[in-house]
Amino acid sequence: MEGDCSRVMVDVESGPVYPATTVTLVRDKSTPQRRLCGALLAIALCVSAALFITWHAKKQDHVEEVDELQHTLRQLSENRKTAIHLEGEYNVSGKYKTAVEWTEVVGQGFSQGSLKLNNNEIVIPQPGLYFVYSQVSFHVSCKADPKHPNNQKMVHLSNTVKRWSPSYGTEDNKEYLPLLSSVRTVCKKSSNSEESEGKWYNAVYMGAVFSLEKGDMLRTKTETRLLPHLESGAGKNFFGLFAL
Repeated sequence: MEGDCSRVMVDVESGPVYPATTVTLVRDKSTPQRRLCGALLAIALCVSAALFITWHAKKQDHVEEVDELQHTLRQLSENRKTAIHLEGEYNVSGKYKTAVEWTEVVGQGFSQGSLKLNNNEIVIPQPGLYFVYSQVSFHVSCKADPKHPNNQKMVHLSNTVKRWSPSYGTEDNKEYLPLLSSVRTVCKKSSNSEESEGKWYNAVYMGAVFSLEKGDMLRTKTETRLLPHLESGAGKNFFGLFAL
């Protein structure tokens, strides 16, 4: 009997070990799930932070690009204000009897941005790139050459813009050098003598970009023999420039 009681007591003491083992196994399964959720949440926060930083950086770059563009446009607008446009005619009784007389107060003439007309010349206020242009229009007759009745007399029309720069020399001895020059020939041979002996209308236009210095002076030159044939009227003869 004593031996049997001893066996029962041993069995009772060793029995509860199994439920305790079962509880421990359940606790071990839940811990990795919580760790996984925490890791996913951390990754999501990192991704959100990275996207926000990227968006903010792109927005900042866009703002800087817009500011730079607006600054460039303001500069271009300011440069365009530096311009002068002159209308011209030949005045046989005027001050300039051997040249086209230019003015900024007739027709479409204007001046702005420190560009001025002085003594029938344009004075450059500051160094830079300028587009210089000029046009003169002529009204000439085409008469037959007596020695060659079948041929028309050739007439050469010309227009020149000349420049003087302080680097050329002193003002006491100004030497103007050609800056722009154009020549056109009219009154060519024609089978119809009546048409070829009529009036010819022709405009000589030219324009180009130049690097000019402060104090440079620009003037036009037209041959004296052509001045009486210069057309008059708005838009016929002009001279000007604008800064680039």
